Amino acid sequence: MMNRRTNLPKQILLSGALGIALLGCGSDGEGSTTAGGDGGGSSGNTSAGPSGSGGSTASADTTTGAGGTTSSTGGNGTGGSGAGSAGTGGAGTGGAGTGGSGAGGEAGSITCPSSALRAGDTNQTVTVGSQNRSYVLHVPATYDGSKPVPLVVDFHPLGGSGPSERSGSPYPAQTDPEGVIMAFPSGMSGPSGGAWNVGPCCVANTDDVAFAKALVAQIQETACIDPKRIYAVGFSMGGGMSHYLACHAADVFAAVAPAAFDLLEENIGGCEPARPISVISFRGTSDPVVPYAGGHSAVVRGMPITFLGAKSTLQKWADINGCTGSPSAEDGQGCSTYSNCRDGVEVALCTKQGGGHDPGNAAVGWPVLKRYTMP
Repeated sequence: MMNRRTNLPKQILLSGALGIALLGCGSDGEGSTTAGGDGGGSSGNTSAGPSGSGGSTASADTTTGAGGTTSSTGGNGTGGSGAGSAGTGGAGTGGAGTGGSGAGGEAGSITCPSSALRAGDTNQTVTVGSQNRSYVLHVPATYDGSKPVPLVVDFHPLGGSGPSERSGSPYPAQTDPEGVIMAFPSGMSGPSGGAWNVGPCCVANTDDVAFAKALVAQIQETACIDPKRIYAVGFSMGGGMSHYLACHAADVFAAVAPAAFDLLEENIGGCEPARPISVISFRGTSDPVVPYAGGHSAVVRGMPITFLGAKSTLQKWADINGCTGSPSAEDGQGCSTYSNCRDGVEVALCTKQGGGHDPGNAAVGWPVLKRYTMP
């Protein structure tokens, strides 16, 4: 099934005082913050996301047996309303979208674990190569294990950790009511504390793409996760990791929502997703850490990078995804969207005028993410 509608201020990024605060340090004390640094919360908007398109997934009937619960999930419509094809265990129906009419995707059978995870946060580990990696697994009270739910992996800023991101992320408030499971992984320690390896920066000798995939696989063993609805989000350096996963793990993640980070000139040549993938980015025009216009950063010792800039990142993702035409005018949330892209994906940039180094608006990001599923 195809995806269904689901001037750099000179030297502001000098090492010194900003130091470990590159890319919005986490709130757990592992790195200092700067003015306009990590906000830890959403920008407060609660309106709908940019371009409306595509119906949402609807769960089909479920049957329970000795091996657990089998559930079928209808695929998303490509626009307007659409009926999902029948699948094992029941029939799914595509939700209503804001675009034109479209046919629902094919349903698939997912066997849920026989026992449901308890609600709450737990510290988990997974071995990747020779490294033991950790993450916080968040199970909302609304999850009952009877039907497949989405999984959102949320990546922390430089100097942060999984627990600090769990405390500051704006996403649980949006996803918990829907029973969505979340994971908050911790990066390995680099020159500026906990970080992610996105090629030229910001921690060496670790494969964070492999970590992300291993984390997802492990969670799927104990939770009833819909493999077509796995998403990556992140703030600052974590937004950089979200961009990187869109480039290198589009076979696992259905869509991504980076905040306060851009694509990097040093690694865009290697950004070759396995398929078109939806990307919605959040950026502030007055960000003192990752300038809206882009430019050079040497905050992480020995690992200089060059931000492509917010608008250039939007254009680059549009090129990668084969989008045609021009992006829409900014809507009430500052979101400008390319909606005519290959396989029905979209690429959006949501700009906050006067905004600083902010974690993005989950109330806008989540409705966009969940419209999109894996083929």
